[in-house]
Amino acid sequence: MPVAVQRKRRFWTIRGRLSRKEYLVLAALGMVLPFVGWWWLASSGLMDKVFMPSPLDVITRIHRWFMEDNLMGDASISIYRVTAGFILSAMFALPLGLMIGTYRPVQAMLEPLLDFIRYMPAVAFIPLVMIWVGIDEGSKIAIIFIGTFFQMVLMVAEDVRRVPLAQIEAAQTMGARRGEIVSLVILQSAKPALLDTLRITMGWAWTYLVVAELVAANSGLGYAILKAQRFLQTDKIFAGIILIGLIGLVTDQLFRLVHRKSFPWLYRK
Repeated sequence: MPVAVQRKRRFWTIRGRLSRKEYLVLAALGMVLPFVGWWWLASSGLMDKVFMPSPLDVITRIHRWFMEDNLMGDASISIYRVTAGFILSAMFALPLGLMIGTYRPVQAMLEPLLDFIRYMPAVAFIPLVMIWVGIDEGSKIAIIFIGTFFQMVLMVAEDVRRVPLAQIEAAQTMGARRGEIVSLVILQSAKPALLDTLRITMGWAWTYLVVAELVAANSGLGYAILKAQRFLQTDKIFAGIILIGLIGLVTDQLFRLVHRKSFPWLYRK
C-alpha cells in the first residue's frame, strides 16, 4: 500500500495516534488560523473598528494597559480571586464527591439537591452574596465558589463511581476494611480522573471571573472588561478576553503536566 494512503488512513483512524511533530503542527494551525481570519476581517473594511478592532489595535492596547494602567495589578488580583474560589470549591467538593460516589445513602440524600442547585445561575446569587458576605474580596470568591462547586462535586462523584467494582470486591476478598477500601482502592484508582476534573473546573472558575467582578470591584481583568464596555473600548474588551484565555491556557497546560508526571503509565504507548 502506498505510504501516502497509509498515512491518510492512520491520520483519520478513530482514536488513532499522531506523532509529536504532527500534533504540534496541527495545534499551531488551530491557534494561528483564527487570528489570520480575524486580521483579514478587521482589515477588509467590512466592519467598523468600533465593533472589530484589528489584532494590532489589541496588542497596542495591551502594551498601553501594561505601561500606563496597572495591567499586572489587574491580572494578579483576578488570579488570586479565581485561585481562592477554586481551592475553596475543591476543599469541599473532593470529600463530598467521594462520599456521594461511594455510599448510596449519601448519594440519595445529596445528589438530587446538588443537581437542582447546579442549574441555578451564579449571577442570580449576587444580591444574596452581597447581603451574606458583603462587598469585599469574599464576595468575588464566593461567586466563583458557587459557579464551580456544584458542578465539581457531581463530577467527582461520577469519577469515583467509575472505579471498577472488581477492584473493590478484590479488596474485600482480601479482608480490607471499609476505610482502607475507600482510601487505598477507590481514591487511588480515581486519582487520574479527579485531576482531570479539577483541570476542567478550573476553566469554569475563569469563566465566572467577569460575573464575580460585577460585585463592587475596582480592579481585575473582568472589571476592566466591564469598564471598557461602558466607553465602547472594544480593543480593551478583546485584550481582556485574550489575556484571560492565555492565563487559562497556561493553567490548563500546568494541570496536564502534573497529570503526565503523576500518572506516567497512562501515557506509555
